[in-house]
Amino acid sequence: MNNIHPHQLKKLPPREIDYISLVQILGEARAVLGELKGQLSHVSPELINLLVAPLLTKEAILSSKIEGTQATMEAVLKYEAQENKPQNNTEEVGYKEIINYRKAVQMVVQETTPIGENLIKDAHRVLMDSVRGAKKNPGSFRRIEVAIGRLGQSPEKATYFPPLNTEVTSLMNDWEKYMHNVPEKDDLVKIGIGHYQFEAIHPFMDGNGRIGRLLIPLFLYQKGILPYPVIYISEFFEEHRQDYYDLLNNVTQKGEWEPWLIFFLTGIIETSKKTINTINKMDKLYYELKESITSVNSIYAINLLDIIFETPVVTYVSLKSRLNTKSPQTIYNLLQKFIEKGILSESEDKQRGREFKFDRLVNLLD
Repeated sequence: MNNIHPHQLKKLPPREIDYISLVQILGEARAVLGELKGQLSHVSPELINLLVAPLLTKEAILSSKIEGTQATMEAVLKYEAQENKPQNNTEEVGYKEIINYRKAVQMVVQETTPIGENLIKDAHRVLMDSVRGAKKNPGSFRRIEVAIGRLGQSPEKATYFPPLNTEVTSLMNDWEKYMHNVPEKDDLVKIGIGHYQFEAIHPFMDGNGRIGRLLIPLFLYQKGILPYPVIYISEFFEEHRQDYYDLLNNVTQKGEWEPWLIFFLTGIIETSKKTINTINKMDKLYYELKESITSVNSIYAINLLDIIFETPVVTYVSLKSRLNTKSPQTIYNLLQKFIEKGILSESEDKQRGREFKFDRLVNLLD
């Protein structure tokens, strides 16, 4: 352990950023975010909530994938639809981690206080609840030195040694002050800088990557850049995983901020374009089906449509608690009509029982 030298992380703000090298890409990022913001302004708040839920599930899956958790959208939705969820194997724990990620984002969105130490600790506590990091002090900053490297490697072979545990609180206080109180020419640049700094501090024993990534859409939301936290950049980071890690490391080793910020802003642009396209398709699908189900002649039809947009895999039991009817036959009849219209498909699993899947939405997202 004598060869371990914790990184002497500089406090924020960083040395002066070369904004001239960022002018073009910042302009592109602002333009596409403006387009997305305009699109969202024409969608009703009620429908936005339905559209955001599956997008957030997808983000949770991809952010967890970067950390090694493999799962498909369909598998997670089927797990979540189960009444009695098994908890004792690696696959099920992975699903739980993904669901926790979504809960953590939703918790922060509901808070009115600025993102800071207490809120981040609360989000971390939710993220790590009853999963693989549950014994690593959820909701508390780390109390020991750590090394980051490949699983199974000795600490001496680690690729990065975060700052001393005794410096974490001071560095996080500085990070929080920078994110909220220190002027920066552009908030997108500030969010990119803040993401690097959070990951470099590595404040928790586990879950730092996921917390750092979920803060990106939350800052876009809290700073008023977007009216809803709908930009989920983990897909871009996952597709360019090696570049993501290399560019973060180059900031650490060489102080190369601009290449990292160009990469980050490229991710914002590509993700925004995909989000615009996805929301357009989801919005079109919703109103197409809303028109289609007028012939169903049930006061519960719109309610069921809303439910399957929010949770595209359902069971009879899950619907029983969400549809405002005590009649089992009403629920079964409604499900059958949705199947006949090709909106839902039915499958049966020996362990999970009968499941009903909204194939068009699952395929659109997966």
